[in-house]
Amino acid sequence: MPATSYLDALNSSQKKAVTYGEATGDKGWRAGPLLVIAGAGTGKTTTIAHRVAQLVMHGVDPARLLLLTFTRRAATEMRRRSHDIVRDALGDTLGNRSQAMLQRLVWAGTFHSIGNRLLRHYARHLQLEPSFTVVDRADSADLLDELRTQAGLAAKDQRFPRKDTCLAIYSWRVNTQKSLRDTLEQQFPWFKSCEEDLARLFRSYVERKQRYSLLDYDDLLLYWHLMMGEPRLAQHVGANFDHVLVDEYQDTNKLQGDILFALKPDGAGITVVGDDAQSIYSFRAAAVENILNFPDRFTPRAEIVTLAQNYRSTQGVLDACNALMADAPRQHRKHLLSTRGAGGRPLYVTVDDLAGQAEYVCGQILKRREAGVPLRRQAVLFRNASASDLLEVELSRRKIPFVKYGGLKFLEAAHIKDLLAVLRWADNPRNSLAAFRVLQLLPGMGPVNARKCVELLEQQGGSLGALQGFAAPQAMAPDYGKLQAMLRALTDPQRPWPGQVRLAREWYQPHLERIYEHVHTRVGDLDQLEQLSGQYPSRERFITELTLDPPHATSDLAGTPRLDEDYLVLSTVHSAKGMEWDTVYVLNVVDGNFPSEFATGRAELVEEERRLLYVAMTRARNELQLAVPLKFPLTQQAKSGDAHVFGGRSRFIGEKLLKCMEQIAFQGAQLGQAAPLTDGRAATIDVAARLKDMW
Repeated sequence: MPATSYLDALNSSQKKAVTYGEATGDKGWRAGPLLVIAGAGTGKTTTIAHRVAQLVMHGVDPARLLLLTFTRRAATEMRRRSHDIVRDALGDTLGNRSQAMLQRLVWAGTFHSIGNRLLRHYARHLQLEPSFTVVDRADSADLLDELRTQAGLAAKDQRFPRKDTCLAIYSWRVNTQKSLRDTLEQQFPWFKSCEEDLARLFRSYVERKQRYSLLDYDDLLLYWHLMMGEPRLAQHVGANFDHVLVDEYQDTNKLQGDILFALKPDGAGITVVGDDAQSIYSFRAAAVENILNFPDRFTPRAEIVTLAQNYRSTQGVLDACNALMADAPRQHRKHLLSTRGAGGRPLYVTVDDLAGQAEYVCGQILKRREAGVPLRRQAVLFRNASASDLLEVELSRRKIPFVKYGGLKFLEAAHIKDLLAVLRWADNPRNSLAAFRVLQLLPGMGPVNARKCVELLEQQGGSLGALQGFAAPQAMAPDYGKLQAMLRALTDPQRPWPGQVRLAREWYQPHLERIYEHVHTRVGDLDQLEQLSGQYPSRERFITELTLDPPHATSDLAGTPRLDEDYLVLSTVHSAKGMEWDTVYVLNVVDGNFPSEFATGRAELVEEERRLLYVAMTRARNELQLAVPLKFPLTQQAKSGDAHVFGGRSRFIGEKLLKCMEQIAFQGAQLGQAAPLTDGRAATIDVAARLKDMW
């Protein structure tokens, strides 16, 4: 029997989830479908990692485990923790046996990255070119914009959606598997009249991608989904895996849910972990029904294990969170219990207006800082990014440093897109998007000449030899020749992957210096890109994985370096998911904001807004404060106008929840009291008499 000491650190519910199933006689583990409802702060990652270790310790081949996550970082963390658990359980001080296990745990990654690998493996069964290129969101939007312009849709008399909105409509339609008409009616009703034009645009978009072997982010799931619709292929893919484990299952969309059931129709070996109370991404087509309906998809019904022992927050915070979710009509019910003691009750703070809210929050932040809570252990959360505008002004006035989650993503920086376009073009010579971008890096090569060159390539099926047939202007000829030489070197089958990014960088360097300012900051990003390339076995894997799960930050257009040793965190609730702070302030907890006024027309969206507030509240470890402004200024009025409306109490703040909170009121700075009159003169006016005299 394998050692079981690695289970000692788990509580009873975690242990039940980890050990669900039974050992088989042939060194394996048999288990039916399992749903683990992991409440906020209940050790979800620990549970999944121990489940993986449990399977490996009982003889399941790690290469036959499929671990699906939503970020590459999460998959890496799961692999690391599982390795550490197995190493300790085996007493493997040198790490030889556990390291071998880790090396065989190769099928761990995001849905999109696993889909990419499977599609390349089964490409010939899908009439798909195995060397297809995965394009990012920005390139997808640019391609739609090009087709939109060519079709004359941009010049129509009536408003037509811009490229990013077109991509959002397309993505929603694909990931929900709803019709275009339903998509427009439910999510984009203001563009219902554009249905026929959008259908033609999306058909052209699909045809263009197929012609040049391009797959966008959504295609990776769509193609995988279609592949699993063929019973023989689905059976063949599913036979590669004995167990499938899915993290953050509440965030899966319909495609992902269908793929999972096609992998294991009888549910054998499926473990999904998530929390329906934290399903807040319907705007990305996530379907909370996946986790709500999961147990009933199987016969017999799937086992449910609920994790409710919370290691993050005090019980005072959890009591309020439990009260908030108690009124949710459809859910997997749980009651979170703290391991950290009672703590104080959260505060429900009414303030006069938005300026008073900013004044109050700043005062509390400084007070907590003096009490020993660093700024970085405090966070201000809000429904929309613009909700912190006045607060940011007040923070700056009081010299309180802060960072706000958001900003330019790594792959959106122009210099990163340039260098990746070179590698994408070399990887797929038919990638006209990449070719068009790279060609315009040459001095004197404008869009017209670049388009002519791309058309020449298209006529010859993407053969790079066609570049020789383009008569480059004399002033451009030397640079055009260097481009051809660089592409020939990159596409040489004998050239190994290591060193290719360096080769592309050497060609790109003079163009970088000519085109952009602040070159030294951009070079740092290119250094990072080159270092990242060393972690991948091939150019295709590097390009694809970077597209699917890019680094977050970039120095492009960076501001002044922050010299403070401490800073406050400002964040939207969506960006704060998975984070925690000692003290959390939630702004604008009124109806119209929680829930958003745009969600109040549909019951399911209102319930998602409840879950959004729940996510905000469960980020707090020790202290939670909900700020409730009484007055909101009307928009579309003069800068000096003071017209306003009163904010109504959020429909989520019922009497049950209020009993769990301490209610206080804050009034902002008032006019100073006048000094009393002491000279004996009369200090009263007969206003009533004067008013009568007017008439």
